[in-house]
Amino acid sequence: MAEFYDRMIEWRERHMSEKNLVLLLSFFVGAFSAAAAALLKTFIHLIQRLVEEQLIGDGNTWWYLITPVIGISLAALFVKYIVRDDISHGITKILYAISQRKSIIKAHNMWSSVVGSGLTIGFGGSVGAEAPIVLTGAAIGSNLAKAFRLDQKTMMLMIGCGAAGAIGGIFKAPIAGLVFTLEVLMMDLTMTSVAPLLISSVTATALSYILTGAEPMFPLDVAEPFLVQRIPWYLILGAICGFVSLYFTRGMNFLEQKMKHAIRSTGAKILVGGVTLSILIFLFPPLYGEGYDVIRQLINGDSLSALANSPLEKYLVPTDFYARLSTTNTQLIILAYFIGIIFLKIVASVATNGGGGVGGIFAPSLFMGSLVGFVTARIMNLCGLIVPETNFALVGMAGLMSGVMHAPLTGIFLIAELTGGYHLFMPLMIVSVISYLTIMFFEPHSLYAMRLAQKGELLTHNKDRNVLTLLKMENVLETDFITVFPEMTLGELVKVISQSHRNMFPVIDHEGHLKGLLLLDEVRNIMFQPRLYKRFTVGQLMTSPYAILQFDMPMEKVMEKFEDTGAWNLPVVDAERRYLGFVSKSKIFNSYRHVLVHFSEE
Repeated sequence: MAEFYDRMIEWRERHMSEKNLVLLLSFFVGAFSAAAAALLKTFIHLIQRLVEEQLIGDGNTWWYLITPVIGISLAALFVKYIVRDDISHGITKILYAISQRKSIIKAHNMWSSVVGSGLTIGFGGSVGAEAPIVLTGAAIGSNLAKAFRLDQKTMMLMIGCGAAGAIGGIFKAPIAGLVFTLEVLMMDLTMTSVAPLLISSVTATALSYILTGAEPMFPLDVAEPFLVQRIPWYLILGAICGFVSLYFTRGMNFLEQKMKHAIRSTGAKILVGGVTLSILIFLFPPLYGEGYDVIRQLINGDSLSALANSPLEKYLVPTDFYARLSTTNTQLIILAYFIGIIFLKIVASVATNGGGGVGGIFAPSLFMGSLVGFVTARIMNLCGLIVPETNFALVGMAGLMSGVMHAPLTGIFLIAELTGGYHLFMPLMIVSVISYLTIMFFEPHSLYAMRLAQKGELLTHNKDRNVLTLLKMENVLETDFITVFPEMTLGELVKVISQSHRNMFPVIDHEGHLKGLLLLDEVRNIMFQPRLYKRFTVGQLMTSPYAILQFDMPMEKVMEKFEDTGAWNLPVVDAERRYLGFVSKSKIFNSYRHVLVHFSEE
């Protein structure tokens, strides 16, 4: 088998150029990504049909208290005992692979996220399937490129092809697939990259059409035309979406960190996450699963159906439920119910993933966006303004996605392709841009990128910053400095100086902790006076460094230290302040030029 594989690689190298190979692989990556998306959706729908038809049935809503725990438990056990790796936060994993792991994604990600998210969402987990399938597509691209022994830059492109194919396949949105890769994964758009990305996205979308039909995911039955006089109301909606996006981003990040540090054991996570999610779903059934049925109802003017099986429906008495909805008090109760769902959605999503489930934030952002748009429109209408609730629910999805992902173009094109609402491009653009500008004022990074940005491990469209991100401390650390001890005499120091080609000496104690620095310039005027050799010690002559660098410090922070201090050499220590070496500004510049040449090659 190995011999056949080597012969295949050798034949490819002789008969096929790398450019043609990339185009061919992009086709297969798109096809495989679409197949994975279709498999995941089928898996989720099979489990949901089992739960809804066989268990919940006619009013057996108490099953909502059990099925989410089952899904989270199965997914958590699958991840812990079969996968044995963390497969949550799929998009963040891709960004990390691009930034730090030479675009290598583990092979199990080609199938593990499909199983994990299928179990989670099928049984009612309040998350989305899109991030797991994007990770699956990216893993397919990475491993195909690795199999054909392609270089790191080409592997990065194949990851982008997999992501574009996954979005195109699961949403039937080829343009959104391309734009998502450029905006969210932050890949540079060049003539070399655009063709493979398009091939992958279009191939995946075409295969999805063949498997599931050409109808949009959320077909519009009712939609009013765009009117210029409603632009101010869309501006307000955009700002509201921006602030809700900020709540979504910071709230979810805060809750994730709290749950991660407060609960350690797998059993406790399953229990807390499962019970929390079950109670929320029992009280607010729209939180069950991805919430796509609720989105379809809201954008088609059927908001009443979103209240099915909820305590609110029972409270309003089923016999005259619809007749009483016209009263102002009832309208306010319904609005309060939907607002409660908006604020609790992130709690349900964190409970799902924190409890051990597998899922992403695509669906939650779309779900919350539709509710934000609907609630905003309903409040405006109650105040006497005449605005279309269906249109607002639709463009609200674009607004929240643009804010949460910091990707306005993705929000615009994805919602247009998801709904077929191309005639609403103007309100989609207005709301998406305003939402993006609003959140950017408070939060510079998307939820995906926030975790990596805090560690200095994020690639961006800023090439200078990218190069610094790619530089690692171990690549610029210099260790050829001779160390001295505080109790050494000047005479002993002179002997050390005679053996060194450096003019700087780190002073450490016998446990290796950095105590200070001794500069040759500071002792030059006394080092040739033997009468002083026993009078002075290194401890008396040493000085404090301008700044001390931590070994795990991002290179961007290192450069800030150099700029702030004006130093050319700074010592590096570990977490226990043990001396490791020095970093020089000249060494960083030399490494920077080397990486920049490689990074800029097309």
